[in-house]
Amino acid sequence: MSFYLALKEIWRLRGRYLLFSMVIALITILVLFIAALAGGLANANKQLIEKLDGEMLIYQNNVDLQLTASRLGQSKLSDIRRIDGVADVGPVGLATATVVFADGRSPIDIALVGVEPGKPGDPPLMAGPGLRTKRNNDAVIDQDLASRAGLTIGDRFIVKSVQGTEEEFYEVSVVGITDSRQYFFLPSAIMPIRTWSKVRPQGDGESSTSEIIFNLAAVKLQDPQQFDLVAQKLEYFVDGIEVTDKQAAILALPGYTAQQSTLNTQQIFTLLIGVLVVGGFFQIQTLQKVAQIGVLKAIGSSSATVAFATLLQIILVTLIGVGIGSLGTMLLVLGMPSEIPILFSGSTVISAAVLLLFIGPIGGLVSIRLALKIDPLTAIGLS
Repeated sequence: MSFYLALKEIWRLRGRYLLFSMVIALITILVLFIAALAGGLANANKQLIEKLDGEMLIYQNNVDLQLTASRLGQSKLSDIRRIDGVADVGPVGLATATVVFADGRSPIDIALVGVEPGKPGDPPLMAGPGLRTKRNNDAVIDQDLASRAGLTIGDRFIVKSVQGTEEEFYEVSVVGITDSRQYFFLPSAIMPIRTWSKVRPQGDGESSTSEIIFNLAAVKLQDPQQFDLVAQKLEYFVDGIEVTDKQAAILALPGYTAQQSTLNTQQIFTLLIGVLVVGGFFQIQTLQKVAQIGVLKAIGSSSATVAFATLLQIILVTLIGVGIGSLGTMLLVLGMPSEIPILFSGSTVISAAVLLLFIGPIGGLVSIRLALKIDPLTAIGLS
């Protein structure tokens, strides 16, 4: 009986209910888009750090895990490598530069990453032989840079960086392509650490330093379960370092936590608005059919039947709205420029959709309570 009543009314007032489903669809688009934007922005910030093939990251001490402030020298690598529990360690240098084109195309800003070939930090390859020597002007580029610049294995490109007060240009060969490894929204070019030290932007006198300086060290452990023990040994026996894991390093990235908190707050407020909108609509619907509900109760329908019919209407209308909104979000994302960081993950979409499906019943609780309180005699004017 409840199913019949719910579906009959929705079909009879299909224009009204479809219009409200479209309102829920718009709320769905907003929630899913914010979720995808939060995921995309987070990914574009942390991708390079998250994909480093080491369980442990080592920074200079007293820099609050700030990559740009951290400075480590090559002598630290030998000290770290000697600690029991360390399987291998590799330097990771980070800087920014620009790829320029002779044909007049717009330049592309890139993250310039320095690693030691074969050590932690050297990325896995999708194509090409990869970095083989420590000094050649070679680079492994990520697939974002490959697609944006139209580069493939064997191509050469020009990197522009500022040395002192002068712009310098370096011709670099593509020897490999890896997966997407953005750093602060910039595609990456990964070079041997010695080449990186030469090409990276630097002030006057920096290049005269005999020791190569980089930003952090990526450490692979013999037993990842012994993380805390090895970290204690490293900080005790190696001076001037701070040990952390990748998650803490990501949270310390400038603006990362504030950015994610802002977007998550927007999602919460959008869901609250959805609850209020759904609640208001169905309360008005219930008030408009007080007499009909009174007649149903007067001829023997139970309060449970009326309440369940109302609940079914709420669930069905919400389900239609969420379905339309999810489809609309996918179409919207397909039309977005590739520069906008949008990322849909299965867990993000499912959790957002489940929350959206709950806003209907939660928002409709007021109308269900109102339907239960209707007195049949009063509703039909006999009391």
